[in-house]
Amino acid sequence: MDLPNSSTETALRDAIQRFTEKNPKSLAQHRTASAVLPGGNTRTVLYHEPFPMALSGGEGCYVTSLDGVRYLDGLGEYTAGLFGHSDPVIRAAIDTALDGGLVLGGHTRPEAGLAALLCDRFPAMDLVRFTNSGTEANLLAVGLARTLTGRSKVMVTSGGYHGSMMLFAAPNPLNVPFPYVFMTYNDLDSAKATAAEAGDDLACILVEPMMGSGGCIAGDPDFLRGLRDLADRTGALLIFDEVMTSRLSPGGLQLTHGITPDLMTIGKYIGGGLTFGGFGGRGDLMRRFDPAAPDALLHAGTFNNNTLTMSAGLAAMSQVYTPDVIAAHNARGDRLRDRLNAICSDAGAAFQFTGIGSMMTAHPTAAPIRTYSDTLSADPRLRALFFFDMVDSGVWLARRGMINLSLPMGDAEHDRIAEAVESFVTLRAPLLT
Repeated sequence: MDLPNSSTETALRDAIQRFTEKNPKSLAQHRTASAVLPGGNTRTVLYHEPFPMALSGGEGCYVTSLDGVRYLDGLGEYTAGLFGHSDPVIRAAIDTALDGGLVLGGHTRPEAGLAALLCDRFPAMDLVRFTNSGTEANLLAVGLARTLTGRSKVMVTSGGYHGSMMLFAAPNPLNVPFPYVFMTYNDLDSAKATAAEAGDDLACILVEPMMGSGGCIAGDPDFLRGLRDLADRTGALLIFDEVMTSRLSPGGLQLTHGITPDLMTIGKYIGGGLTFGGFGGRGDLMRRFDPAAPDALLHAGTFNNNTLTMSAGLAAMSQVYTPDVIAAHNARGDRLRDRLNAICSDAGAAFQFTGIGSMMTAHPTAAPIRTYSDTLSADPRLRALFFFDMVDSGVWLARRGMINLSLPMGDAEHDRIAEAVESFVTLRAPLLT
């Protein structure tokens, strides 16, 4: 790394220059991909200036760049990479599924087995249906709520994210055109006022019990309980988006807080690292998807029950991510986050990590973070500088500063993250005041 700079702009420019010099093959790959993909990209979150780093492989909790550099994988595929890149139990399940044939076009035992496991694990889930992504799951859950209530309006959080077509951190003309009404996260008075404004046309309240993409902002228990009461009083359905947060306890954050939503959505890691989504909830609501019912709702999807995901997910959730492993993994994440915050505090740096368990996000500010708007006060150049410095130290993470711990990480890997953070706050101390 270079010596401390008094100018954030200069420090960032130097960091980007080092990144560029270190990744010539990634730059060449970006230019090649740009001929056939808009901006060389088919997944916006992975893009960053001056060009995204290309990866050639992964093993355990490490990934290797196209330029041959091995990085500790702190990104964890935005929570989907919980199991790392080569879990032997999941690999064996996939191999067995491959031997049995793909795209069978019928029901299989792993499909029902995974469903039974999930319904047993999550309090809200009497019945479940599978999709291919969290985006699909949230769209279907909201669609079900609007259908069953006969109402139209959907309450969401300013800055929230519920998939590529329900993104509220910035104007998104691709959002599904539901009539949204907005509340402020962790502000129950805001939610009550929004519900009053919606009147008797409020169909559902869609919320993450911890904002994931919005900055790993934990929901206050009183706020979440208040949303449960608000839904009951207004006749709206409460939907917990636990696509990310379901990994944080054996029964998701709904179990942690003792709050049971009417519907919930899941995704990410549950497919064992393969594409997956799902939604479930109260039996009386979900039974409308029973094809034998006279008033059945239609829900198609060629790959909803694909053999690879069903087999990998069943193995992952029954043999690998068991309740005792879940508790231990997230306790270790809490300890690491506390350690990182202590490093920042001891250095006198205006820098902090928010989150719960194995999910956390870095924020270049010392101010309390309770809402998405609180994250916007931080200098975005410092957030970028943290990303480039961490990558330069050999830790791969999300461009926005999100870190998601995977099961293969041990004490040595946690130490490595802590050392990289300590190096950053020490080196950049003049900028973090």
